[in-house]
Amino acid sequence: MEVRMPHLLVTQLRFSRSEFVRALEDVSADDAAVRLCPMNSISWTVGHLANQEQRYWLIRPQNRVLYPGLNDLVGYGKPASTPPLAEMWAAWREITAAADSYLDTLNPDKMLLYFVDANQKVLIQETIGTLLMRNIYHYWYHAGEALAVRQMLGHASLPEFVGDMSRAAYYPEE
Repeated sequence: MEVRMPHLLVTQLRFSRSEFVRALEDVSADDAAVRLCPMNSISWTVGHLANQEQRYWLIRPQNRVLYPGLNDLVGYGKPASTPPLAEMWAAWREITAAADSYLDTLNPDKMLLYFVDANQKVLIQETIGTLLMRNIYHYWYHAGEALAVRQMLGHASLPEFVGDMSRAAYYPEE
């Protein structure tokens, strides 16, 4: 039986997630609730990325919603909020774990598809592969923003560069 490796972009998303977690290591609940305008709070950022993963990898392809009110709380364009950090990490962990089963099904052919509704109407004008890249870049954007907030809060010994790439090294696509 052949063991299929995840698509390279899925591996990159998982690495991006791990770097995001590394960037937020040891952030207290109090510090995560600080909002240094115009930036959002760190707790909001954790929930915001969970919300994107829920929308992209649970709602659109699987019609699954694990956290129904998440978009109202941390969605793009919604009023600023400072949700509890522990709740946002719990949502993030559950959503990303649930997303992984879908992500493991992706291959180069599926990356070229669009999410469609029951009538085959395209839901968003980006392919699944482009959405995956958008999700990856979104993590890096918010990791940098969160590290900036942490610097402004006086946190020391923060990550200074991308971590161990051996878990996300390049390999040719199928």
